[in-house]
Amino acid sequence: MGVRDRAVHLSVIVPVRDGAERLPAHLDALRAFTAAQPRTTELLLVDDASQPPTARLLADFGHAAGVTVLRNDPNRGKGFSVARGMQSAHGSYRVFLDADLAYPVEEITKIVHGLETGSDVAIACRVLPESRYLMSPSFFHYLYTRHLMSRVFNQAVRLALLPGILDTQAGLKGFTARASEVIFPRLTIAGFGFDVELLFVARKHGLKISQAAVHYRYDDEPSTVRFVADAVGMLEDLAKIRWNDWRGRYD
Repeated sequence: MGVRDRAVHLSVIVPVRDGAERLPAHLDALRAFTAAQPRTTELLLVDDASQPPTARLLADFGHAAGVTVLRNDPNRGKGFSVARGMQSAHGSYRVFLDADLAYPVEEITKIVHGLETGSDVAIACRVLPESRYLMSPSFFHYLYTRHLMSRVFNQAVRLALLPGILDTQAGLKGFTARASEVIFPRLTIAGFGFDVELLFVARKHGLKISQAAVHYRYDDEPSTVRFVADAVGMLEDLAKIRWNDWRGRYD
C-alpha cells in the first residue's frame, strides 16, 4: 500500500538547488528519518532547476525510494519551491527544512511536537538560550558577522511587521494542514523574504505561532558581500509585504 493510500500524518518538504556532492548522505538521513516514524510520513523533494548531476541524483533517488520529486524549470526560488511542496503535500502536519541539513533531521520532531500540542505554525528559533550551534572555530568571525546582521534585520522585521518573532529566517518551519492551506496560496515572494511573508500572513489570520530552541550546524561561510545583498533584498521584501497588505492581497 503506497503512502497516498493511507492517511498521512507528516509531510517533510525539502527544497533543493544543486549540491550533488553532499546530497547522497543527506537524502539517506531524510529517508531513514521518514521510514522510522511510527505514523505514515511522506518525503517531498522540490528540485529548483538544479544542474544535471543533481537533477539525475534526485530523480533516481525518488524512483528507488518511492519519494515524490517535483522539478521547477526554470529556477523559481526557495519561497516558490517551499510553497509548491506544501501545496502538494498530504500530511496533517507539514515541515520544511533546508537540504544541507543544517538542522539535523531529529530537530523535525521538536517542530512536530509544537504542532501536535496546539500551535498552527511552529518555527525553529536559533536565538533562544537553549539553542546550540555546532561549528568549526574558523567560522567564529562569520558567526559574529552573521549574528550582528541578522539581529539588525530581525529587529527591523519585529518593528515593521512581526513583533515577538525572534528569528524569522530559520530554515526549519512547520504548519498544520489548515495553516498551510491558509498561508501558502497567498504568498507572493519567491526568494528568501518569503519566510517573513508567510509569518505575516499567519499572524494576519490569527494563527498561533510557537518558537522552538534547536540544534544548528554551520558548514559554509557565505561572504559579507552576499550578506549585504541579501539584507537589501529582504528589506525591499518588507516594503512589498506592507504594500500587499495595504492592497488586501493577504485577506
